Amino acid sequence: MSDAPARPVKPAPRAEPSAQPRNALHGVTLEAIVTALAEHYGWAGLGERIALRCFTSEPSVASSLKFLRKTPWAREKVEGLYLFMLREQRRTGHPR
Repeated sequence: MSDAPARPVKPAPRAEPSAQPRNALHGVTLEAIVTALAEHYGWAGLGERIALRCFTSEPSVASSLKFLRKTPWAREKVEGLYLFMLREQRRTGHPR
């Protein structure tokens, strides 16, 4: 072992609010994502695109959030559909 003093550990740099300008999910809550998808596709359409019971059996934003926060693979599918919806809206000229 060395008697040299340990170098202080530098804290990681803090991310600036504009650190992810190209990330469409940055700053968007899961609740906002689920709400936007339900408004755009409807619960039935959402359940057809992503076969999850939280979208097909007595769907609600609250029950969907509870499930999606516990299930990373399902959250990834929902986030992917949200990004697809945004691209589709930009392509067709529909507002958010």
